[in-house]
Amino acid sequence: MDQYPAFINLRQRHSVVIGGGVIAERKAQTLLDAGSKVLIVAPEVTASIQQWANEGLITLHLRHYEQGDIDHVLVVIVATSDTVLNAEIAKQADEQNTLVNVVDNPALCSYIMPSIVDRSPVTIAVSTGGASPVLARQLRMKLETLIPSSCGYLAGITEEYREQVKQRFATVEERKLFWESALRGSFAELVYAGRLNDARTLLEQLIQQGNARSEVGEVYLVGAGPGDPDLLTFRALRLMQQADVMVFDRLVSKTILDMANRNAERIYVGKEKDNHAVPQNKINDLLVDLALQGKRVLRLKGGDPFIFGRGGEEIETLAEKKIPFQVVPAVTAAAGCASYAGIPLTHRDYAQSVSFATGHLKDGSINLNWQQLVQPNHTIVFYMGLTGIKVISKQLQAHGMAGDMPAALIEQGTTSNQRVHIGTVANLPELVKTSGVRAPTLTIIGNVVKLHETLNWYEPKRHVAATEFSKND
Repeated sequence: MDQYPAFINLRQRHSVVIGGGVIAERKAQTLLDAGSKVLIVAPEVTASIQQWANEGLITLHLRHYEQGDIDHVLVVIVATSDTVLNAEIAKQADEQNTLVNVVDNPALCSYIMPSIVDRSPVTIAVSTGGASPVLARQLRMKLETLIPSSCGYLAGITEEYREQVKQRFATVEERKLFWESALRGSFAELVYAGRLNDARTLLEQLIQQGNARSEVGEVYLVGAGPGDPDLLTFRALRLMQQADVMVFDRLVSKTILDMANRNAERIYVGKEKDNHAVPQNKINDLLVDLALQGKRVLRLKGGDPFIFGRGGEEIETLAEKKIPFQVVPAVTAAAGCASYAGIPLTHRDYAQSVSFATGHLKDGSINLNWQQLVQPNHTIVFYMGLTGIKVISKQLQAHGMAGDMPAALIEQGTTSNQRVHIGTVANLPELVKTSGVRAPTLTIIGNVVKLHETLNWYEPKRHVAATEFSKND
């Protein structure tokens, strides 16, 4: 390697920044974050630097650099536009063995400031040795998506219990085995979920238990979103990649499935209307059985698991059986499909409220509070409404909705096969018949649909198709 990587303890140690511009301000902020006593030398400084000085957070010399400013300090950062001065300061720093960084001039640097992922006390630094700072920042951004924001809490709690673990396990190898197991299991997930007290309780139990494997695993109820893989949450992706077994339904695309742990066992439990590959009660029991085998079970569901996804029924069973679980929400179909179709669900001029409704109930009927749905300045979103579209159209009009109220059918929303079909409440049944639209399709009804024509920004990669129906059809 070209450079020796190291982390420097700057807490209560002196550092100097030469320069007072925006870049100098940014560099000084990192020194302050590290607990350093910072001196800034510059004839002019930014408002923030001046505010720091006023508040006593830094020492500020409003003048040009003078020899001796960098004496008896650990690190120096040079951020001026004077290349001759920069070289002079770098030479002085080298002569007195002071670490120096000259911004945008790697040749004058005795150390490089890396791109940082800060999850204190966990810190990850990425450096290209000054060759490509932009690449380092891009790599850092990728790491940001993979490392939970609460990773620092995890490190802090493990530090709290290091001595207990040391007393419980006699050898380094035993301690290593214990921590590897704990950090892969429910203890870490409890921390990531913000349940710190529960995490400490479990860790104490694990210490007493020793290195014997726990008999009970955990279930991750994860929403896969409406279809576009880019809409997955960071937590969803992390849990997908660490699961031992994956239980998924038909609304989860192959692209998303391929992002999960490729070594995980895959169990398909897809359901369609009147065609349940696996009945819901069997799915509930399956999740329990897999967790009791000590497995990390990913229950991956299209959309959001708590919005017409029956996720509540599944975790009721898990809670009853005392199976550890966590729920990861997702972009629900209404939000995702409406956004990709250029149809705001609410808008100051068209709708100040929105309702989500299911197109069929458990018994197959569509027994809704129609009067409540038919309100002025209101948007209605129907999930799973294709087979009952005639009833929906008829009942809305029977309860006072105008037949020419704009309506949209969004087929395979957010995916490369998305199609948007525009019509009215009155001609929705005909629109379904003539367009050949198939599930999964979301129905949006309300004046906000008028905005589709001007706000339709998304262009599916494969093909773009729209069927327009006039109000007179």
